[in-house]
Amino acid sequence: MHFPQFSPEFTNIIKTGRYFILFTNVQIDIGFVAANLVPMILVLIFTESHLRAVWRLALGLGVLPPLSLLYLRIKLKEPEEFNRETLKNTKTPWWLVIKFYWFRLLLVSLIWFIYDFSAYSFSIYSSSWLLLILGDTAPLWKTFAWNTLLNTFYLPGAIGGAFLSDWIGPRYALAIGVGLQGLVGFLMAGLYSTLNTPAHVAGFVVVYGIFLSLGEVGPGDNIGLVASKTCATGVRGQYYAIAAAWGKIGAFVGTYIFDIIRSNAPGGANSTRGGQDPFFVSSSLCIFSAFLAIWGLPHIGQDTITDEDIKFRAYLERNGWDTGKLGNRQPNSEEGVDALRQEGEEDGSVPT
Repeated sequence: MHFPQFSPEFTNIIKTGRYFILFTNVQIDIGFVAANLVPMILVLIFTESHLRAVWRLALGLGVLPPLSLLYLRIKLKEPEEFNRETLKNTKTPWWLVIKFYWFRLLLVSLIWFIYDFSAYSFSIYSSSWLLLILGDTAPLWKTFAWNTLLNTFYLPGAIGGAFLSDWIGPRYALAIGVGLQGLVGFLMAGLYSTLNTPAHVAGFVVVYGIFLSLGEVGPGDNIGLVASKTCATGVRGQYYAIAAAWGKIGAFVGTYIFDIIRSNAPGGANSTRGGQDPFFVSSSLCIFSAFLAIWGLPHIGQDTITDEDIKFRAYLERNGWDTGKLGNRQPNSEEGVDALRQEGEEDGSVPT
């Protein structure tokens, strides 16, 4: 999943990361619930004979929340730490950035790739699984209703995970959440032949809901926080964007791979193996993600951003890069005028 860039400096000021999660992943999960609840209500209002009105209204209503977020972002002022460390007024020393952060960025991107690979794929195929269980005669609103219940399981995991992340740290919260998700996924695969029946649809929804909820406790809540806090302020936007982009690639790949896994399963996509195999694959990747988080990610505390800025500045200075170019400069301030005059003298545009 992709998260709005809620600035982590604010979470440093109030000494907690839970607000970052509550304003990012929890809001996305509320959107997942609304994305099924609203169409369900619209289908009940317009009936299945007027689905054109349903999809048009659902699409139109979905525009409103992002517009409100855009307004709030325009009004939000940049924090002091960003103004001091930003690279937006100079050329980014990309080669130095890559040498300093390549391994960490690779780990964060891989974990995000694996998370979206499973999360988006399961979200898409949950409707088809429910359809197989409920049967072809079930009304459309009932499929939306069960999907609403399924997506509601995201919320306790996301909200509880926000506080767990503060308690034990994002790295361990991510690893524990995704590790437990893998174990429940293997359990789901083992019990699939029993759960995949109309008589046990409630059991299917509960076990599958727990599987989804643990995913939010782990990478759902913490991958955006990890991406925001494991690099220096000056390169955070690019670092975060690259990791998030790999997550979207994982979502794209997963939606195709899951279909191939189900189609090539013994008995076909609608067989027991067609339902089990995606859980085997996803659960194995969950365990792998937990291993990457424990052994590859650094400790993340409340002062991590400040420490990263100090280390990155020292690294740039050791490699001969002028750190005086960092930060926003106000042309009308004494510091800004001196800095601009110095740059002009260096490039010959201002006489000495």
